Amino acid sequence: MKLPKELRDKGELGGATNKRKCSIKGCSEVAIRSLSENTWDKYIEKAGLKFVKNSRHKVYLCKIHYNQSNKYRKSQEKRFQKKGFLDNSLSVKKGKWDY
Repeated sequence: MKLPKELRDKGELGGATNKRKCSIKGCSEVAIRSLSENTWDKYIEKAGLKFVKNSRHKVYLCKIHYNQSNKYRKSQEKRFQKKGFLDNSLSVKKGKWDY
């Protein structure tokens, strides 16, 4: 039976993830995030971090290493963010169209 969001205690639902260690080599902190290896491996490696691969294709990160890789991910998303259709037309004033 699924409990409503108000009644769930997310700290207890984590199960074994509360006991997992960070996947970064040389770090023994408790992991706060479990992320997909397929999507996050490039961000983690580009942030200058080396991680240990496991059979579940998950990457477990502590708070410090999650912040480092997330900063890199956000900078990449901001760099390649799609612009809106009318962003380039701001310099053209209303009523002065060039045909």
